Amino acid sequence: MNNIMLGSYYPGNSVIHRMDPRVKILLTIGFMVLIFFVTSFLGYLYIGLFVLATALISRVPIKMFVKSVRPLLFLIIFTFVLNLLFIKGDTVAFEIGFIKIYWYGLEFSAFMALRLIFMVTSASVMTFTTTPVMLSGGIERLMSPLKAVKFPVHEMSMMMTIALRFIPTLIEETDKIKKAQMARGANFETGGLKQKAVAMIPLLIPLFISAFRRADELAMAMEARCYHGDEGRTSYRVLKMKGTDYISVALVIVFGCIIIFFG
Repeated sequence: MNNIMLGSYYPGNSVIHRMDPRVKILLTIGFMVLIFFVTSFLGYLYIGLFVLATALISRVPIKMFVKSVRPLLFLIIFTFVLNLLFIKGDTVAFEIGFIKIYWYGLEFSAFMALRLIFMVTSASVMTFTTTPVMLSGGIERLMSPLKAVKFPVHEMSMMMTIALRFIPTLIEETDKIKKAQMARGANFETGGLKQKAVAMIPLLIPLFISAFRRADELAMAMEARCYHGDEGRTSYRVLKMKGTDYISVALVIVFGCIIIFFG
């Protein structure tokens, strides 16, 4: 449970923390797209150094980025092995029985694994340095043109805010329920798949009850404060781009051009 970093925010006052959330969202999306233009290990070296520099500037502990990648480690390894077995090439690197591993397949598998790692890490930089409220506010402002076609932009951003806010809370609640059940003799570690699935029932039922109770309490609190959606609402924090935002955009554009033409 402690390895799940989704929805977590690391308080700080770095340059990246102070950036406009709209800029961080757009730069993160642009950076993810840029990763797919890289076709060489030199380009991925540049990408890795850029991600490392961004993580150091954010002043977020490196161990938090490692924890954000760890839950996807199985997916990364599975993707690597799958591409390694099925991507063919002209030159055989080595053979294991009837399985042939090609140099092109090995290179392509490494590229896919690195892409996943860099995409997760770049997204983590954004979420670790942006509060859920600011993140949803930035998404709402970026999606505001969709209001012209009656798209419920505010309602969607509100749901995202609540969901991101309660992910760490539910994880903490799950850990407490698990420890309480283990103190009463529950065993979640041993046994086969069926036994482990049955053992999860005493964990899931209290968790669902707690989640519904929290949702009901939140709904009552919003009604008590006369919440009625986007109509007539103003923002407590007005988003304005500053000089650092423009400089960051310019740096990422220059870096993107270097990657595309020289990476």
